[in-house]
Amino acid sequence: MALFCVGCNEKKAEVKPEKSATGEAEFKMYEMSEMAMLMEQMFSYNVHLRNRILSGEELGEFPEHFEKITVAMTTDVDDRDLFFEEHAQEFLKAQKRIYTDPENAEKNFDAMVQSCLACHAKKCGGPIPRIKKLLIAPQSE
Repeated sequence: MALFCVGCNEKKAEVKPEKSATGEAEFKMYEMSEMAMLMEQMFSYNVHLRNRILSGEELGEFPEHFEKITVAMTTDVDDRDLFFEEHAQEFLKAQKRIYTDPENAEKNFDAMVQSCLACHAKKCGGPIPRIKKLLIAPQSE
């Protein structure tokens, strides 16, 4: 998010010990999926966009590389299903609305964040607390 969503495997590259066939510990480097990396980029970008909105700065243009959400490889191939595809399209529409209707940038930004939360509530809940911090007008729970 989805996606605008933050990747389900929020882990950065890390070394994990695993047992080899001989029973000795082997270390394997974790690598983020293409989707996880994209979602990290989207999150970082949107932190800065939120700050621009709040300070009344120029918003710039929709970052075209966000379109990769529709093709980026996920950590688990089963995650790319109809639910994900529909929510990815909703995220893109919501993100673009920020730029096409800048007079309502705060409202549109929060709608984009809500689209991420809706996907992550079903697919991968780990990043939800982090995503909620993006909200300009946090919702009461």
